[in-house]
Order: sequence, then structure tokens, then C-alpha cells
Amino acid sequence: MHIPDGVLSGPVIAATTALAAGGVAKGLRKLDEDAMPRVGLLAAVFFLAGLVRVPVAHGLSSAHLVLAGFLGLVIGWAAFPAVAAALLLQAVQFGCGGVWSLGANTLSLAVPAVAVHYLLAGPLRAARTKTRVFGLAFAAGAGGIALATLLVGGALCASGEGFLAPVVALLVAHVPVAAIEGLVTGWIVTFLWVVRPQTLCARGPTLTGQEG
Repeated sequence: MHIPDGVLSGPVIAATTALAAGGVAKGLRKLDEDAMPRVGLLAAVFFLAGLVRVPVAHGLSSAHLVLAGFLGLVIGWAAFPAVAAALLLQAVQFGCGGVWSLGANTLSLAVPAVAVHYLLAGPLRAARTKTRVFGLAFAAGAGGIALATLLVGGALCASGEGFLAPVVALLVAHVPVAAIEGLVTGWIVTFLWVVRPQTLCARGPTLTGQEG
């Protein structure tokens, strides 16, 4: 879901860069030493996931797994510096996205992660069955993709009226991606909930064999 350089207008670039910088600063303030290895690992996973992509919306963006929901459930606000660092490396090393569009790309992926953190981390913490955990994680994955797509579409539309048709194509292309990301996030989170629930700040099954 990378927007390349040369697409966004100057005011959109300035606004998104400022907002993304604020998000990164807040994420760094909330980051402690114990969480740094986890954040670094997830940044690397996000970096790799973003390299496998398919151009959509007439080349104005791309479709791929983003793991925004998973990042939100595991690291919350730290998703901002993790995403920004990974996107910068992708832009410089592989030409994915761009340097000038880094702010918009960071916002489109980190904001959904923070939204998922506030909306679903609490219910996940209280979940007691695998079915409940999988459902919440699916919602996190699919919802993260949906919100990220809307944010990318919003940035494109704010840059010019001619982007309406590509934005519609972008939304349609991400319907199956949202379903796939929901399933992937559901499987990963359910596995972690059973074997290492502290990673998710959630309690795993309290009784042997307790499932739903």
C-alpha cells in the first residue's frame, strides 16, 4: 500500500509528514527498552511483507499484506517508528513507495495499528476462548487493511479530483486482501495467545483444554 513519489500534492505531503513525525515522536516516547527487540522484529516482518506487492489503482499504489492490525495488538503506538523505519528502508533500497510520500505512507499504516490497539486490545485481553480470540484478531487484520485503504484513498483524493477512479479501483482490489490479512492475523494471534500470551498483553487459556 505504497504511494510513490510524484503523486501527492505539496500541501498533502507537508501535512502528512508533520502528522507522521508527531506519531513517531509519541511512539518513541512510549517505547521502553524491554519492548525494543519485539518492535525491531515486527519492523523486520513488516518490511518483508511489504516487498511482496501487486501494483493497483493504475500504479498509484500497491496491494499487499501490511499486518497493521497485528502490529496494533502487539506494540500499539510503537507501530509508528517501526513502520516509518521499514518504509524508509523499502523506499531507499528497493524503490517501494517514496521518500517524499513517507509521511503519508506511514500514517496510512500506523494509524490503523493504533486504532486497532485502542479498539480491540482490551477485548482481546478479556477473551477466554480460541473462537473469541480468532474473531477479534480477524477483525483487527481485516479492519486494519480497510482503514489503511481509506487513508491512502483520502490522501490521493486530497491531491486532486482526477484520483477518484483509481481510488475506487484501490478499494475494490483490497477486499480480498482484507479477508486474507484477517485470516493470517487470526491464525498468528490465536497461536501466540496459546503459547505466549504475554506477547499480546492477553491472558491465554486458564484451564487445560479450554477452547471455544
